[in-house]
Amino acid sequence: MAGLRMLSVAAASGRVGYVYLVGGSLMDWRTSSKAAESPSAAAEQTQKWINRLKPEVVVTEKPEAAAKKGEKTKEIIGAIARTAEHNYVLDVSVKREHDFANKYEEAEALAERYPEIEAWLPKRRRFFDNEPRNTVLFEALSLADAVMRGGPTALGRAMG
Repeated sequence: MAGLRMLSVAAASGRVGYVYLVGGSLMDWRTSSKAAESPSAAAEQTQKWINRLKPEVVVTEKPEAAAKKGEKTKEIIGAIARTAEHNYVLDVSVKREHDFANKYEEAEALAERYPEIEAWLPKRRRFFDNEPRNTVLFEALSLADAVMRGGPTALGRAMG
């Protein structure tokens, strides 16, 4: 999958984030609060990202498999996937695997594989704190990494 341009987008409560990889190398990442306001706002922002970055593949989480996500977040994920579907890109929706004890351990493991994003590692929160905003970046990176590690076979399976 050398040279493959992949945009992976994740949504969480109050934020949407993306990571952009070229040939498996992390090139860009961003978060947006505005995109999390509504499905139409998410679709509009996703279209802007697609227009600017020109990915060949857009990866999202399967909304029906996102058990810990609220209804609004699932609707936003669906809007992002539909936007990708309406462009000349491969739209891949994957189930997010939870191979770590928590999202902070997962983020640390991903930062080891992609050191460019290490400065964005979320700080572990106390039980009464809000979730750090940067966790959505690592959710997006987790989705992309799953597709990258699976190679062409994973892409084929994700396509159906």
